Amino acid sequence: MKIVSWNVNGVRAAVKKDFIDEVGRSEADIYCIQETKAQDDQVLEALANLEGYTINVTSAVKKGYSGVSIFSKVEPISVSTGIGIEEHDTEGRVICAEFEKFYMVNVYVPNSGAGMKRLEYRATWDTAFANYLANLRETKPVILTGDLNVAHQAIDLARPKPNYNKTSGYTQVEIDGISNILDKGFVDAYRMLYPEKVEYSFWSVRFGARAKNVGWRIDYFLVDESLKDNITESQIHTQIMGSDHCPISVELKF
Repeated sequence: MKIVSWNVNGVRAAVKKDFIDEVGRSEADIYCIQETKAQDDQVLEALANLEGYTINVTSAVKKGYSGVSIFSKVEPISVSTGIGIEEHDTEGRVICAEFEKFYMVNVYVPNSGAGMKRLEYRATWDTAFANYLANLRETKPVILTGDLNVAHQAIDLARPKPNYNKTSGYTQVEIDGISNILDKGFVDAYRMLYPEKVEYSFWSVRFGARAKNVGWRIDYFLVDESLKDNITESQIHTQIMGSDHCPISVELKF
């Protein structure tokens, strides 16, 4: 089974940049996207030419903001959105599809923002989200993917020292947030397979960051530790353009 995840930075813009064909080329069984920046009906309209997948989507109350979607070749047993806390769920950040052997959770974690203005909110979110995942795991294993908006270790960003506790995405508060998820029974699929490999999944659109490869690894597959022996591959597809992020993938055998 192959699962792909990509922060597309606007699904309507992505569709104009060959996104539909890219999904086809990926041969993914499940494809997750973040930051659709569109309402449910607009996402479905943009993806009208996507064949072979069941599309499930959730969006923010605020238009043109956030939003996540799961495409799957097999129709899910059930689909839910949000984490059951209204304060968090108005932003359309979480969708969960239940399959026979696992829950697939797709998330777009809040960015702490310029000047880290939302860092306190982010800490509250991280705790609530980790508890949501722990509750899901009581029923069946969970595979989590998405833009987690944090570089977990120094190896996960090009310039760790000048950014530590000074830049959103690499503060100790955010690092602790992802560590807390991992401590609840998950493994970072890419880092498990490639403990010393340096690749990034996001680059600022400023200062030619992507051409210089001054990037961050903030997109992840966190796989339930009960499934870690099922993981056969995890990749970051840095050659694929069309967003300020690139797609990531994981492959599992069942």
